[in-house]
Amino acid sequence: MNAEIISIGTELLMGELTDTNASWIAGRLPPLGIQLQWVSIIGDDLPKLAEAFRRGMQRSDIIFTTGGLGPTQDDLTREAVAAALDETPTVQEEELENLRQWFRNRGQDMPGHNVKQAHLIPSAQFITNRNGTAPGWWSEKDGKHIVIMPGPPGENRAMWNDEIDAKLRTLIDSEVTITRNIKTLGLGEASVDEIISEYFGLENPYLGIYSKADGIHLRIIARANDEATAREMIAPVENAIHERLAPYIWGYDDETPELSVGAALTARGMTLATIECVSGGFLANTITEATDSDQWYRGGAVAYTADAIIAAGVPSEVLDSNGVVSQPTANAMALAAQTTAGSDFGVGVTGVLGPREFEGHRPGTIHIAISHGEDVHEFPLRTPPRRLVIKRRSCNTALTELRKLITTVAP
Repeated sequence: MNAEIISIGTELLMGELTDTNASWIAGRLPPLGIQLQWVSIIGDDLPKLAEAFRRGMQRSDIIFTTGGLGPTQDDLTREAVAAALDETPTVQEEELENLRQWFRNRGQDMPGHNVKQAHLIPSAQFITNRNGTAPGWWSEKDGKHIVIMPGPPGENRAMWNDEIDAKLRTLIDSEVTITRNIKTLGLGEASVDEIISEYFGLENPYLGIYSKADGIHLRIIARANDEATAREMIAPVENAIHERLAPYIWGYDDETPELSVGAALTARGMTLATIECVSGGFLANTITEATDSDQWYRGGAVAYTADAIIAAGVPSEVLDSNGVVSQPTANAMALAAQTTAGSDFGVGVTGVLGPREFEGHRPGTIHIAISHGEDVHEFPLRTPPRRLVIKRRSCNTALTELRKLITTVAP
């Protein structure tokens, strides 16, 4: 089954918003055996949208769209689908009452323009939107499918998980594609390539290597008639990677550094605290992206000056002797975080964010320390002198190295 994705909205073409929906949807199609062939971005233009749907119905088995389902005059996705299929949308009274109730629950009257969100064409059925006012459509005609979803990720992804994924599975009876991502840190791309070189160049299973902000990722892709067979094909390659790269592996598949750390700490009933300088709060923000972080993250301090570092618990003599940008200062920050919060682990991050040198060190000079008990582990780091890269790299390195250290502690 071939598919295409159409991302809709003039704001995407103008660069006002970045389209993250297409890549998210694309990542969910291979396990279903759906082959994505095209991705398009089209502005809020009715003739162009209608033409895109007509073209899509000729070349694709299924079209996914995001955007253009709001109540305003420039939200034209429904109208374009109706025009392409030569059908007339009409108001569905049950859905209209659902919309009115949505507003009543929030102590509001429904604006008149929201009525358009209750329209439906004969070949379509609604997809429930539990996070907003715009229901999606699932249209089926002449053996082709059009699935239209709202643009906000919080709405379309809930729709996908609640209804769309299950319905797609009822359509598929062809080849299934399964992927397995293995995430490493501590070796360069060339070194990883050399260690597992014999597994590259195979067609099925295929092994790809990618350099990311949080290390080197390896992706195994297998195609088979069913999921179980595909996973059996992946297993030998995954086992070989684990045998050769185990000390450098910190996560799998959709795991992020913060989720991986949280899972490891939770499994051992342990906690974490931080003090950060160069990352300016980026570390604490990333950690708290994990929804269960309140169970294992005791908190942190953003200490952006020498006085603030001292106020966070670092002895003044450490800074007098070593300066802000030094490994001893990072070590003392980690210990101060651990001691002050009463946590099992402490992380300290200091360095030079730039754009100017500081204490004779160039931007991108970073010192990371992780403490556990009386032990302190040191991770000096050098990055390109770009502010976002410095923040992101220092944060990812701190969390991925912490993840590896946690696994050495008995649960």
